[in-house]
Amino acid sequence: MAHQFVVQLAHKPGALAELCRELERQGVDLKAIGGGGIGEVGHVILKTADDAKTRAVLEAGSYTFIESESVLAEVDDQPGGMLSVLDRLAAAGVNVYGHLFMGRWGERATFAFVVDDPAKARAALGQEY
Repeated sequence: MAHQFVVQLAHKPGALAELCRELERQGVDLKAIGGGGIGEVGHVILKTADDAKTRAVLEAGSYTFIESESVLAEVDDQPGGMLSVLDRLAAAGVNVYGHLFMGRWGERATFAFVVDDPAKARAALGQEY
């Protein structure tokens, strides 16, 4: 199963470009990316085409990061759709490290979550793997 990475970055000009440049040098194709920053700390959430190469780039660059299986959730594309997923995860004691919006199809939207316990998250969402 594909993984997602939540990577801590310095919140300064060029920090994300530096990471993306090294991923490009190693031939890593980005499939989805999101993130943000407040104060001096930023983060990026990545899905790539090659988990092993991504991990190697992050380790070689001494980045602080979390890696986890992607937990996919499809929700109604309406107010409160994502909240229904977050409430179920919270009730199960699952901590969300990050998420990526993957797209909309008709009346549905799909998100990929990075969580502390993928198996518990899937159970809370009624997914069997």
